[in-house]
Amino acid sequence: MPLCTVTKPMFIPFIVAGDPTPDITVELAFALQEAGADMLELGVPYSDPLADGPIIQRAAARALSGQMTLQKAVELVPEMRKKGIKIPIIIFTYYNPVLQLGEESFFALAQQNGVDGVLIPDLPFEESGPIRRLGEKTGIPLISLVAPTSKKRIETIASHAQGFLYCVSSLGVTGVRDTLPETLNDFLTEVKRHSRVPVVVGFGISTSEQVKMLKDYCDGVVIGSALVQKIEQLNEQLQTPANKEEALAEFQCYAHSLVAPLKHACSSQ
Repeated sequence: MPLCTVTKPMFIPFIVAGDPTPDITVELAFALQEAGADMLELGVPYSDPLADGPIIQRAAARALSGQMTLQKAVELVPEMRKKGIKIPIIIFTYYNPVLQLGEESFFALAQQNGVDGVLIPDLPFEESGPIRRLGEKTGIPLISLVAPTSKKRIETIASHAQGFLYCVSSLGVTGVRDTLPETLNDFLTEVKRHSRVPVVVGFGISTSEQVKMLKDYCDGVVIGSALVQKIEQLNEQLQTPANKEEALAEFQCYAHSLVAPLKHACSSQ
């Protein structure tokens, strides 16, 4: 399906496949769609996640303890479709699991299971040509990242961007942040000047106030650590049958509250 037809700023949540279990991952994804998600980033757990802070590292460790793999994460996509999830699903994976599976095998698997896009945070743009061409061959765009340090590379990266362009809001790893860089809006304006595809921003966005601040400067916001932290807090309830539905409802309303500036306010139950 087409990744982006932007009529309003998009809400793009990130969750880790297999945290706390594969089945609950599917239900969390559906809750996010109900909360107004326009797209989903499904993170593949990895033992050495260079771009991720402690919240997502702990989620990856929980998922890996449940034997989640790149192949199993990709195979969750059709399960999500069966559940009624209609929004595009992006596989967020580090390069080493792709290399271990085989680049061609990975894209064949992704195509077979209806993946809508791929994001590989530790694959430099200058080394992404072969992966990008495989994506073009299979109809699965490789999402590019651009950071404030990219500077002279912004125009080059933007000119080759597929699907959407992911702007990294802050230097360092992912995580919940109280504040965002004062120069972020200028950075987003510069990227949008060069980009032919929608520009979204992520890394550290964790409050509705931050979403409100950014919504006029980008085409979408990615929220990950705040949602993954909420899943961690609800872990026991999510895995207790008597409490699962209530926990899913709480998670859905929390997600909705984060992006209230983009959507209608969540009605209290």
